[in-house]
Amino acid sequence: MRGPHNIIRLIRTGATLERTGAMNLVLDAFEAPPALRFVAKALGKPFQFLGYKGDPSMPPATRALTALGPAYIKFGQVLSTRPDVVGDELAVQLRVLQDKLPPFSIEEAKAEVQRELGLPTDTIFSEFSAPVAAASIAQVHKARLADTGEEVAVKVLRPGIERAFSKDVDAFYLAARIVDIFAPGARRLRPMEVIEHFDGVVQGELDLRLESSAAGEFAANTANDDGFALPKIRWEHSARRVMTLEWADGVPMGDNAAIDAAGHDRVDLSERVLKLFLMHALRDGYFHADMHQGNLKVAPNGDIIAYDFGIMGHIDEYTRRVYAEILFGFIRKDYKRVAEVHFEAGYVPADKDVDEFARALRAVGEPIFGMDASKISMGRLLSYLFEVTERFGMETRTELILLQRTMVVVEGVARSLNPNMNIWQVASPVVTDYIQKSIGPKAVVSDLYKTARVLSRFGPRLPRLVEQALIAQSNPAPEKRRGFWRWVALAGFAGLLAGGALTLIIEALA
Repeated sequence: MRGPHNIIRLIRTGATLERTGAMNLVLDAFEAPPALRFVAKALGKPFQFLGYKGDPSMPPATRALTALGPAYIKFGQVLSTRPDVVGDELAVQLRVLQDKLPPFSIEEAKAEVQRELGLPTDTIFSEFSAPVAAASIAQVHKARLADTGEEVAVKVLRPGIERAFSKDVDAFYLAARIVDIFAPGARRLRPMEVIEHFDGVVQGELDLRLESSAAGEFAANTANDDGFALPKIRWEHSARRVMTLEWADGVPMGDNAAIDAAGHDRVDLSERVLKLFLMHALRDGYFHADMHQGNLKVAPNGDIIAYDFGIMGHIDEYTRRVYAEILFGFIRKDYKRVAEVHFEAGYVPADKDVDEFARALRAVGEPIFGMDASKISMGRLLSYLFEVTERFGMETRTELILLQRTMVVVEGVARSLNPNMNIWQVASPVVTDYIQKSIGPKAVVSDLYKTARVLSRFGPRLPRLVEQALIAQSNPAPEKRRGFWRWVALAGFAGLLAGGALTLIIEALA
């Protein structure tokens, strides 16, 4: 489907933005350069008649994105938490996209439940409410289990959502190709890989069995985290397009007035939500990657409740250490170390000057220390970071896209609760604790133990490996080659023995 016909979709996107009155609002919010404004206007103004009308009762940006489809809505959800990037007016309009979209009928929802679970809805649930929340991909109903009387939330995918999303993402692929061709300076951002990553993430969100599994793993990881709670999944009443989980009472994280009325401390909540995200990302390498206000509640006891586990992020241990060292370096203002970490990880080409890169990082980091968040323009900061990364030949790290995006969203949630929060002061204890555990002496012993366990698995194959090495040595070959194989055999033998011995020692001490 990724063919030239998607040009019509892009034209319709511009036409819809123009017809709904959102074009100038969006271009102004992103401070679009003249060239981009020209292209956007060329795709929109002459073809307004092709644009979707949308719901006239909605604000322009919300009206346009809702009319365009689920992928556009998903993008708008992320931007809604960043008024410092897109401006207050656009952020307020986009916030409606989180969980207040037009629902589909209760009859359609019940029909989906019956198809997926194989029983009439009234047999499974004694009560089944009208939709209580409607988002881009699914909506939620409050229900009561007939056999136990327990109150539950039933999440049901929108009818036809898979096909609709495929059509939206198709146009994104074409847009990425256009960027590749007509904007060579943006190729380092690897737009095609970004869209492929985004596509894969959302395809996983369209199977609620995977979301249920993710919720179970996340719950196991966070079971002992103070001030954090997750609703339990009811597997017997869940399937590919339907998910049932226990009902979570609480006030929406995005409703500051309700939070204040309930007597909760917004400063504490703002710090806790950021610390929890960093702890999950660094400690577990598995984090909730869609933590906007629409997916968070504050329980009566003050716990932060997270739900909607369709998008989860995973980063390996090595990447977590790199990410932590970068954050730790910024916190300590050790820009030289931050620069070195970038080079060691291969994020910056080796032929660049590390000292020059460190000076550029200092120019990014210094303005944010000693200031409260309300005085920091994240938009200007991100703009300068893009200039720095382009200058030093850095490319987009696709494995970090979800982490970076979620960090932006979580910071936006925290700042909506406490505009004066300094993210670096809040992050410091979590990052420092991780650094001490992952890079100190304990980490060295742990790494040796893991290495020894891997080496010890080759024990049964050791005789054959040595035999092959000796055969290779006996074949006619230059003396240097025979010497090389001799040392390979001896080194492998010694390494395997040492690995096995170290494994036994550590297990005995444990």
